[in-house]
Amino acid sequence: MSHTASGARIEDHALLSDQRGAALVTREGDVDWLCLPRFDDEALFASLLGRPEHGRWSLRIAGGEVHSRRYLPGTMILETTWRGPAGTATVTELMPLRGTDSHGGGAGGVATDPDDCAQLIRSVVCTSGEVEVLSEMRIRFEYGRGTPWMRRGRDAAGQEVLLAVAGGDGVCLHGPALRADGRLHRGEHVLREGGRADWVLTRFPSWEAPPTAPDVPAITARTSAQWSGWLGKVQVAKEYAGPVERALLVLRALTHRGTGGIIAAATTSLPEDFGGVRNWDYRYCWLRDAALSLEVLLAHGHVDAAVSWREWLLRAVAGDPEDLQIMYTVSGDRNLVERELPHLPGFAGSAPVRIGNGAAAQYQADVVGEVMIALAAMRDAGVAESAWSWPLQRALVRFTVAHVDTPDQGIWEMRGEPAFFTHGRAMVWATFDRAITAVERDGCPADPAELETWRSLRERLRAEILERGVGPDGAFTQSYGSTEVDASALQIPGTGLVAADDPRMLATVARLEAELMTGPTAGPAGGAAAERGLLLRYRTRGQDGLPGDEHPFLVCSFWLVEQYAATGRTKDAERLLETLLACGNDLDLFAEEYDVTAGRMAGNFPQAFSHLGLVRAVDALAAACA
Repeated sequence: MSHTASGARIEDHALLSDQRGAALVTREGDVDWLCLPRFDDEALFASLLGRPEHGRWSLRIAGGEVHSRRYLPGTMILETTWRGPAGTATVTELMPLRGTDSHGGGAGGVATDPDDCAQLIRSVVCTSGEVEVLSEMRIRFEYGRGTPWMRRGRDAAGQEVLLAVAGGDGVCLHGPALRADGRLHRGEHVLREGGRADWVLTRFPSWEAPPTAPDVPAITARTSAQWSGWLGKVQVAKEYAGPVERALLVLRALTHRGTGGIIAAATTSLPEDFGGVRNWDYRYCWLRDAALSLEVLLAHGHVDAAVSWREWLLRAVAGDPEDLQIMYTVSGDRNLVERELPHLPGFAGSAPVRIGNGAAAQYQADVVGEVMIALAAMRDAGVAESAWSWPLQRALVRFTVAHVDTPDQGIWEMRGEPAFFTHGRAMVWATFDRAITAVERDGCPADPAELETWRSLRERLRAEILERGVGPDGAFTQSYGSTEVDASALQIPGTGLVAADDPRMLATVARLEAELMTGPTAGPAGGAAAERGLLLRYRTRGQDGLPGDEHPFLVCSFWLVEQYAATGRTKDAERLLETLLACGNDLDLFAEEYDVTAGRMAGNFPQAFSHLGLVRAVDALAAACA
């Protein structure tokens, strides 16, 4: 089984975001995952990782079927068209971008600050004939563990609402009334042509008066304008414009509107290995993922996102460089203690379900290099260093000097023994290279002795990598002394250590194609991916340290597209890109991995890494064909 208890697969979901929290809604109208007001808050609806009783909001047309769904152009507003026995209807769903709507106060409590509220809006309009709208809601706090006190109440303006309260958590629902039916609430509402029904779910502090309902058409229009205004016009080939626009919007949707932090994915514990233990919480800000996302956003003119992320970075890593972590919360907090939720059976029975992430305590040597490359890209884009951004970089370089001979866990967060991973060593080289360039080319200050140390280490690392990180066959190895190959080596040309057409890179690609490319597989289930194959990260039997297997990690195949494009293999690049685009769903959303044999998504969803990889691949192919 590769789906939830409701039958939904990962790819059946759409993402809704207000750039602070997120929801997933299935094609058939089930919101089975909702975290608000923050991406990493406890889910109100958690049936994605369990059963309907762990929280879900179902909204559908009685006896109907979904005809089509799409995002409104340039937005994260979802529109689904239903056909019922006697009519048709359109369901519009969004999480409004806050700060654009006012909420009044009134008797019975203090008015709630709009930025303390988070809302999910679901609107139904009957477009022809007559339809019956069925709504069923189970609100559960604490990832499905907490059953709230449900009652009818009134908001700050005196309007009747359905209230759910548990401790400090409060949720109110505006809209056509739902009646209690045991531990859930149901409603059936008939709409005739032109009729509409709006439901607004709002989370607010339980000790305050529930906020009033927004003007739904107005806030929908404002939210649409904000999304499309941010996106602007994307300059890419027509056949790739849709996926690239959607990928950029997903990166924006995963960026916290207040802090600038960019999370890796909207979910936790969607399995890399169905039925296995490779289930991780990705609702945090990895410095690496965010730095790579930043480069993509910069390349498409979104300097605002870059500056906002740099400010987040300054706050997150403030203090002693020795306290540097590879990931933080969206607010820059360091406490990401990993724990399990045994009451949730997991997606497709994949347990344990985890929240928090123990990898935060790992040392991963590549992270500072990724950050330094991204900040160098900001200078290249004309963004001046702030009063604190260059001192921060000097501190990060000093941290790297102190740890230059420390083995690490690698880009893939191996839970085996530390090693000198070749990709990581190349990123350490890049740390010194970008720091030297900042001083010599861009005029950033540094002590002469400090600069000489950086130069010496840069030269030492180059010689070391090309001696110890290359196997007898001339290909880059996963780590020093290893015979394994790793897809992360595809990132080495981006550091500047060697060119994409360097013989060592060509030999590495040959090994990747021979040893880590899947397929072809029997049967049509996987479509193009099964026929042509995708790239695995590495072979899991090595330094991985975990039981079970995993599926191709999509960003690795996007990296291979870049490599093909940079070395004149444009036809191979086009074919692989076509295969990858077929791994997205009907909304051009991509998970972390793809199960080639079964033709299904795997891992957390939607994944920033996959979407930034898509944009980079298209850009590389465009450059090669220019």
